[in-house]
Amino acid sequence: MPSFCRHGRLEANCKICTPKEQPVARTAAPRGPARRAAGTPRRAPARGTTSGMVVRRLARSADDGYASELVLGLRATADAARLADELAFAAARLAQLRADPPGLYAEAALATDPEEATWLALLIAYLQPLEDEDPWAAIVAARVPWATGELPHLDEAQAGPRGARDPARGAETFTAYRAFVARAGTQQAALAGESSWTPARRFDRAYERLSLRGLHRTQRYEFLVTLGALGIADVAPSSLLLGAEPSDPTVVAAKRVFGIGDAINLQRRAGELSAATEVEIAALDLALVNWARTDGERIHAGASAQADPDVRERIAAALDVPSGSEHELEDAAQDEGDAGDGQDD
Repeated sequence: MPSFCRHGRLEANCKICTPKEQPVARTAAPRGPARRAAGTPRRAPARGTTSGMVVRRLARSADDGYASELVLGLRATADAARLADELAFAAARLAQLRADPPGLYAEAALATDPEEATWLALLIAYLQPLEDEDPWAAIVAARVPWATGELPHLDEAQAGPRGARDPARGAETFTAYRAFVARAGTQQAALAGESSWTPARRFDRAYERLSLRGLHRTQRYEFLVTLGALGIADVAPSSLLLGAEPSDPTVVAAKRVFGIGDAINLQRRAGELSAATEVEIAALDLALVNWARTDGERIHAGASAQADPDVRERIAAALDVPSGSEHELEDAAQDEGDAGDGQDD
């Protein structure tokens, strides 16, 4: 009769208890170069082991034979339609930042002092607007002017869904930022680089220099996109800069959409999607994150804009999906199913 171990598994199948019953299998140590030298780090935990990182499992729509060279990771029309929705919204949000920025974005855009404008844009990107009736409340409460030399009041600050606030870190990210700026003299000088640089090169170099403790890919990218959209700095991204942080939500979503994990190919395929849909590469950052979130959890990032139907239709054509939104497609499918049920009756 099979016996069970203390973990509730068959003893023969328990990875913890079985070695105790079969010590011979563990006696032979690796020889030669395979043996780990004293003082060298151990290998990273194997996939599936606990490392402290929470992995969010994302549901996929049913495979209905959908295929597109632009989004090789998608196998369902509903997934592609949802991506079209999010690309259209993210494009509208970026257009709103340029033409009629909402809330504190407007204050940053209209500031007469570029140093105060840049400092406010950094705080917005770091905390991120909340997804409630007052998206700006936490940022307003934490805000201090650049000219005072003080650090933002982050002890009780609430971060938005893409925010980076860590209670254990306090305001050390802003301490590091002020030290970074002090070496150049001003924020504008620290971010501008050489006058001969293109906006794309200036974006990439500033992104590299902003690699400060507590300022992750999401916040650095959003900070620079905001500066460019509001006209505070002459910067514009030419890629999504996906290589540095593999656990970043945009990177994770991009791997699913494009069906590949290699950073270079991710960048290339993102660029191809941007060109084919005529959606700026900067908009893909938020669009990919929103696409990977569950229904009803779209991040608006302070925007009140609505997607342009013509833009949505153009994106849908590029992705070869129906022009209706994902929810309209679901409703149509439900109506068709109900009609079929009625005919059967």
